[in-house]
Amino acid sequence: MLSRFKNHIILHFIILIFGFTGILGKKISLEPTAIVWHRVFIAFVSLFFIMLILRSSFRVPSRGRFFQIIGIGGVVGLHWVTFFKSVHLSTASFGVLCLSTTTLHVSWIEPLVMKRPFSWVEVGLSLLVVLGIYFVSHNFHGDQLTALYFGLFSALLAAIFSVYNAKFVRDTPAAVISLYEMGGATIAIAGMIAFSGNLNANLFIMSGEDFFWLTILGTVCTSFAFLMIVIVTKKLGAFTVSLSINLEPVYTLILGVLILNENQVLNQRFYIGAVLIVGVVFLNAFIKPSYKSNKTVQDSDKS
Repeated sequence: MLSRFKNHIILHFIILIFGFTGILGKKISLEPTAIVWHRVFIAFVSLFFIMLILRSSFRVPSRGRFFQIIGIGGVVGLHWVTFFKSVHLSTASFGVLCLSTTTLHVSWIEPLVMKRPFSWVEVGLSLLVVLGIYFVSHNFHGDQLTALYFGLFSALLAAIFSVYNAKFVRDTPAAVISLYEMGGATIAIAGMIAFSGNLNANLFIMSGEDFFWLTILGTVCTSFAFLMIVIVTKKLGAFTVSLSINLEPVYTLILGVLILNENQVLNQRFYIGAVLIVGVVFLNAFIKPSYKSNKTVQDSDKS
């Protein structure tokens, strides 16, 4: 029984780890871009040594695939920068909740990239997620509204790299994808910091507490979690993974209440939206399998 749901169990364990990411974004006192640069650099170095110890191959199928992975790594880095911007302007729970719109983008990006039929079921489920976001963000203004924009843009970037990772993992080991994407993210974020004129020794000045949390963020919440999510995406598909990740706000909400006392700033609309989003996740678990089986029968009848 457990073996049947092994990948789902692994997925939700990783989502719990992702949920802790937003908490760390509030606890680390550095500027968001600096947080992300340290995060991806630590993740790159840790993955590199893990692969050396395990004697894993560093090869990719082609030079073209290598540059594609590096490019998507830049997308990953920008995704995390905009995510932490959203968290800093609002709450960890809200920043993560914005990522729930990732499924809406996956529903139209995946058919284009993976060359599969367009699914109105996925679009319908994604729109329900958007409705959940509406309950949370209605009547926002000021920093909260800016946080919403950063969060929604972060979701679009998350959809892009989720779909492309599902494509890359068909011919490239997950560890190799994760390593080079972290390398690409490190280069891209370093370029952003250099462009802003802040690429200097001050980037490495931080408290011992910040260094500790950055190490956890870079190793456990990034290199390990990112590697595992790429593996699970190969088994379950980009849409199911991205839709399940909508449970991340719930995990973050629980952690935020326990660690950051965010229950003092969250209103009833937030909880309505969160319940709606969780409901969509479970609805997907019931609807999608039957939808796929019915479609298979229809395709068989046509042939």
